[in-house]
Amino acid sequence: DVKALAWYRPQLDVGCLSFLSPTHHLEVVRGDILDTEQCRKMVEGVDMVFHLAALIGIPYSYQAPRSYLQTNIEGTLNLLEAAKDQKAKFLFMSTSEVYGTALSVPISEDHPLQPQSPYSASKIGAEALVRSYFHSFDMEVYIARVFNTYGPRQSTRAILPTIITQLAAGAKKLELGDLSPTRDLVYVDDTCLSLIDLIHCEAAVGLPVNICTGVEISMENLVSQVQQLMNTDVPVVLDPQRQRPAGSEVLRLCGDPARLESFGLHVPSISLSEGLSETISWFRDQNHHNFTKYHV
Repeated sequence: DVKALAWYRPQLDVGCLSFLSPTHHLEVVRGDILDTEQCRKMVEGVDMVFHLAALIGIPYSYQAPRSYLQTNIEGTLNLLEAAKDQKAKFLFMSTSEVYGTALSVPISEDHPLQPQSPYSASKIGAEALVRSYFHSFDMEVYIARVFNTYGPRQSTRAILPTIITQLAAGAKKLELGDLSPTRDLVYVDDTCLSLIDLIHCEAAVGLPVNICTGVEISMENLVSQVQQLMNTDVPVVLDPQRQRPAGSEVLRLCGDPARLESFGLHVPSISLSEGLSETISWFRDQNHHNFTKYHV
């Protein structure tokens, strides 16, 4: 049985949870991880906590850094305290952004952490807090450094839905940011399977673990692959609003899945071409066409 905390909004919106059928054993609670007492109530009777809640849009973190520190660090503290009291397992969803631009490739978990945006700084701080609870309170914590997850239901703040939705709408040009960075793209099904495996792996307690493919692709080549799959060929123009400040752009991310493999956990295996085809198909479905505009 699963209990999910969805950020409270006046419209009572529950985001992607609205796609689940009523047959799922799911209890949805609306609230906010910044509410300490609600976090305690949420975790009562719970065996394990998957902490995926965060502010994640990197461009907005330049405008509202305090919001990121509050949600991503204080919110994590609230859930840690609640899980500690319940003696619940605790999985923290970290990010490859904590590494910054790769100093060496592939990026192992021992790579230096480089906070190149307020967002990544908040995740580094939250991750350190989680590890401190492992050392201080002997909590059973798991840290997943997830590389760039993509797939159906992703919001248009991310590059793939941006490309696909523009092309699906018949755009004569693609408005995108810098296309030179490389990313290690993980299909959402693979991400979920790895997270579920990870929280059952005693050898991984207290250690960061990359969830990645070990393969990188430039955003320029990604655009080409999507255009090929969608049978389009439109020019790309630079959208200044999608550019990060020069010192903040993470130019290269390519993870090393060796630790994931050594623990015998699920290693992402869905090919990029297969994942892109599934993603394009979902976004082309008219029932989903406008969904991600409002679910960020």
